[in-house]
Amino acid sequence: MAGATDAPPAQPPLRVVLLGPPGAGKGTQATWMARDHGLVKISTGDILREAVAHGTRLGRQIQSRIEAGNLVGDSTMVEIVQDRLALDDAKKGYVLDGFPRTTPQARALDAMIAGEGLLTILLIEVPFEELVRRLQARRVCGRCGRNADPGLAEGIRCSRCGGSYVTRVDDSDGVVRQRLTVYLEETQPLVDYYDGRATFYRINGNLAPAAVTAQVRQALATSRALALEGGASRDGLAS
Repeated sequence: MAGATDAPPAQPPLRVVLLGPPGAGKGTQATWMARDHGLVKISTGDILREAVAHGTRLGRQIQSRIEAGNLVGDSTMVEIVQDRLALDDAKKGYVLDGFPRTTPQARALDAMIAGEGLLTILLIEVPFEELVRRLQARRVCGRCGRNADPGLAEGIRCSRCGGSYVTRVDDSDGVVRQRLTVYLEETQPLVDYYDGRATFYRINGNLAPAAVTAQVRQALATSRALALEGGASRDGLAS
């Protein structure tokens, strides 16, 4: 019988963009998506901080901008992401955390993946003052850059490398507010750019992480269903 032997349709690879201001919880959501869906987690922030920590040519170029809370230029970011997406492990799907941040970057990403399927865009929204509180309380490993779990007791060391947790240089009060202001001024047009797409979802990030994750799971399921049913064009615009 044909029905007994027909294989289920292949699941299209997920290509996810996580949008949201610093402190919105993008890293937490990106980590579980990568684990549960077999995606590559690509954090441009991690790439840039590693470049600074290792004193690479790129790191020397961008260090002062990062420490002042400013964004890195579009051409540099596009080059970094284009090189990363060209690697074999990205072909099975990925979640981008920190890119794109401007409309020119979004247009460049559309061009990079033209003809490769839908792009799912998740915008995590959190009130401004809550973001300030979260960022000032955040701690990271001074050796490998891993984020500490919320509420971690003083003196606990990183389980990955044994390093000490410290406050990031760009998490001081003045720099935090500068980073959020830059985000609101320069990244809001990006939200407007994506807002009409069938695969654009607003996520309430001012909830417990598990509740945020539940919203993200539903969004991914809806996006995959659209891709399987052909209910949206290749760029995610409603058909």
